[in-house]
Amino acid sequence: MNKFLQFLKGMSNKWKIAINIVIPLLVTLYIWYFDLPPINIYSQQMWSSLSFIVVLSVVLYVLLFKKGVRVEKGKISFRALLVPIIIVLIIPAFMLVANIASSTFFNAKKYAGIIKVENEKFEDDMLIADATTVTNIALMDTESAVIKGKTALGSLSDLVSQFTVGDYYTQINYANTPQKVSNLEYDGFFKWINNRETGIPGYIMVDPVNNTAKYVKLAQPMKYAESGLFSDDLLRKLRFSYPTKIFDSISFEIDENGDAFYIVSCAKPKVGLFGAMDINEVIIFNPVDGSSKLYDLKDVPSWVDIVFTGNLACEKYNWYGTLSGGFWNSVIGNRDCKRTTDDFGYVVIGDDVWYFTGVTSVTSDTSNIGFILNNGRTGQYKYYSVIGADEASAMGSAEGQVQEKGYTASFPTLINVSGQATYIMALKDVNGIVQLYALVNVENYAFAATGATQTEAFNAYKKLLVDNKIIGVQGDNENKPSVELVVEDVRIVDLNGDTVVYISDAEGKVYKGRLDIDEELIIVRKGDKLKIVYTDSEIERLFNISSWEFVKE
Repeated sequence: MNKFLQFLKGMSNKWKIAINIVIPLLVTLYIWYFDLPPINIYSQQMWSSLSFIVVLSVVLYVLLFKKGVRVEKGKISFRALLVPIIIVLIIPAFMLVANIASSTFFNAKKYAGIIKVENEKFEDDMLIADATTVTNIALMDTESAVIKGKTALGSLSDLVSQFTVGDYYTQINYANTPQKVSNLEYDGFFKWINNRETGIPGYIMVDPVNNTAKYVKLAQPMKYAESGLFSDDLLRKLRFSYPTKIFDSISFEIDENGDAFYIVSCAKPKVGLFGAMDINEVIIFNPVDGSSKLYDLKDVPSWVDIVFTGNLACEKYNWYGTLSGGFWNSVIGNRDCKRTTDDFGYVVIGDDVWYFTGVTSVTSDTSNIGFILNNGRTGQYKYYSVIGADEASAMGSAEGQVQEKGYTASFPTLINVSGQATYIMALKDVNGIVQLYALVNVENYAFAATGATQTEAFNAYKKLLVDNKIIGVQGDNENKPSVELVVEDVRIVDLNGDTVVYISDAEGKVYKGRLDIDEELIIVRKGDKLKIVYTDSEIERLFNISSWEFVKE
């Protein structure tokens, strides 16, 4: 070490100055090109990078120019280094002070006031209309979507050998239906080398309502992606185009024409220098030609769905729910403190994707005091005061209905069934494939019903509510079609562990019911005259029985 120090100190001043300039400059270029920090005073990444460069520069200066540095018995001793040490500590000390000044300890009310929450009455709000079937909720979770997407790609031999589909899917509203989309990515360095000239040809779209997936080929391939390297790297292209922006989230979406875009949310602190980072602008980036446009929040096109992530939506509500009474109340008293539960679901309402999650008291364990909906594009919050089981308890209740099958429940979403707050979710097998649907009453999670289709699950659930006098049968059936018929044939079939009764009429129409829901169906015989209230099914000429009765001659 001493010889090395002596070598450095023996250099001419010109060489020392050159080294002290060139090495930090090269490191700065490396950090800018590979770490891609924003040039923004609100970015802690920028300050950390700057701190590293300052430390490096000071250390080089000390080694090259300070005569008080030597090695004694294997240890380095320093003399006259007070000023360099102070310089090295300036930025870390500044960041520490800025973080403390921006913390919830000093700014609880500011954090709590970032969002405004509209209080709504659950049964009256048109956002949660009375449901008879669900076509606007992503009942399939991301884990199942990944499995479906990989299966769809695996069927395309010319693509699966060169590309892969990511494990992250963006929940969007496409043609007024929930869809999950994920673009293809290069499957490693050599696949990027082989395909970079032709680009990435398309994306995977998964229908989380109908449990299907398909590959969609783009009219023009994408040049920029997260798996691209050097000039093809998505984040590098964005950073060089917007050197001062703090990127929060980057989501792959498609517009109404099915064209691909990346939605890049840009953040800025709302408290102090580093506190309460929130979205203030959005970049819409075209990965085909590299063009982009910056939007203020109020001007973001309506086809864009994810500006605020679900995690950010929950974090901001937790600030509101826990800090409205001040910092010390959030730590000690907890008076009126509430927070979101551990996960969130998606529901399509109008032209937007909304996040759904339960709200619980900070001292509660298995119950909710309400629910929130948060608009993923505008950030709007709605709160519904509905006391009942939390999502984990409802998932456990649904799984308990079919415990012998070992199915697991997806995260549920809230719907309105005849005025009753109800969780709806999918039940998956060990392969992540949706096998059943389940509905669970929020106020009493013992009321749970399942079905192989949504219609079956709804019918079973409504009958459960009627049998327990929670809803009336007339109000439930008054808008449904009915028919009087003479029974031509009755068949009882075991279907996926459920005993199903099929009643046919002379016209060949078939009406389906389940014995575990309505045991009296066992007494129906050929030649009986029945009045059946029914709903349509997914199969033509097959109908689901809502209620029935014998018609007296």
